[in-house]
Amino acid sequence: MLNHIDKKNRPTMVDISSKKTTKRTATATAKIIFPEAVKNYFKDGDLQTKKGPVIDTAIIAGTLAVKKTHDLIPFCHPLNINACHISIEPDDNQDFIITCEVGIEHKTGVEMEALTGVSVAALTVYDMCKSLSH
Repeated sequence: MLNHIDKKNRPTMVDISSKKTTKRTATATAKIIFPEAVKNYFKDGDLQTKKGPVIDTAIIAGTLAVKKTHDLIPFCHPLNINACHISIEPDDNQDFIITCEVGIEHKTGVEMEALTGVSVAALTVYDMCKSLSH
């Protein structure tokens, strides 16, 4: 049985009131594969564009997304996040590995928050770099 569907087959938020509060964590990872034209802009593992510092901006955007997940995904519970860490590191090919780790003590998990955070961070990197390869 789907737990987001009520007895009348209508969508509904899951009732978590009877669940116990526990420590919960989730980690999500994304990889941005850059074209060679973009890799030429790397300097000491960092990337600057006309829009600003790519890594710093993406970390901020991803963190904001974690905190706003309940506004984006209809049946996500609003949560007071205890911890959020986003890292963006170049790999051996100068592509970016983005990791979003989220932690909370609550009755529900933070998987959607981690996935939303890493997705928005990756989208921000793409948005800030797309003009470099044109």
